[in-house]
Amino acid sequence: MDFAFGPEPCMAIGHDILDIGSRKAQAKRQRGALGDAMSPAPLELGMPGQFDLPNVEDPARYCRTNFASVCGTGDEHQAVKFAKGTTTLAFKFNDGIIISVDSRSTMGNYISSGTVQKIIKINPFLLGTMAGGAADCSFWERNLGMECRLYELRNGRRITVAAASKLLANVMSSYRGYGLSMGTMVTGWDETGPQLYYVDDDGTRLKGRYFSVGSGSMYAYGVLDTGYKPDLTVDEAIELGTRAIYHATHRDAASGGINNLYHMTKDGWKFIHAVDVNDLHYKYAEEKKNAMAT
Repeated sequence: MDFAFGPEPCMAIGHDILDIGSRKAQAKRQRGALGDAMSPAPLELGMPGQFDLPNVEDPARYCRTNFASVCGTGDEHQAVKFAKGTTTLAFKFNDGIIISVDSRSTMGNYISSGTVQKIIKINPFLLGTMAGGAADCSFWERNLGMECRLYELRNGRRITVAAASKLLANVMSSYRGYGLSMGTMVTGWDETGPQLYYVDDDGTRLKGRYFSVGSGSMYAYGVLDTGYKPDLTVDEAIELGTRAIYHATHRDAASGGINNLYHMTKDGWKFIHAVDVNDLHYKYAEEKKNAMAT
């Protein structure tokens, strides 16, 4: 199969999917460049006006077979499936908003990283959380930061949390069904006070007092449902956010690493702590032991 990019035809794409970007592919391109004038032009990747395609005979069929969209809990029987795992939470109380997350990134049973920053700084008064596909969350929330800055430059004032979350939800709606994987919370402080919204890859947008997103969210909800009340002190709220993440990481194998916790106030977000959940395990085990002894 021949593919034409621009006025000149390119050589047929080979059958070895590992060729692209490899030394073998580079050698092939060099041999093509040094060949006679009748040889087809070598495939150049990353060039303006060209597309990078899987190095197979039928790229479209290959993508449909191996990377079919799996929105929500669907399964198109594709070879590559999303394997997600995380725990993020946020809740409003009288003195602001607590945002607490873990830091583990998983690829199925493989822990690919233990130090992922799952709280994305959109601007000094807006934070977003990351759950689902790391690339999708990182790209679109950073894109949201750009849009919020443009709004501020055009209008001379900060964007509201409601408007920022709506911008993200509109983008997700336009890409619905394209296979994005994202479950995020957009939280911040504007002239109406502290605000908290949930946005996902289907374009769903919900306003609430507290949310937890990720594979460990059910365990986190168990702690939040027990300990949450609007009139928590700041120290009590920090403890609740920390404890909820710890119990989720203890029960959910796809969650773990470091508990990063932020406090959103009228003066913007404040970083509170980054605590290893292993240290929290021994802290809470000692508390439980002491409580049982009395």
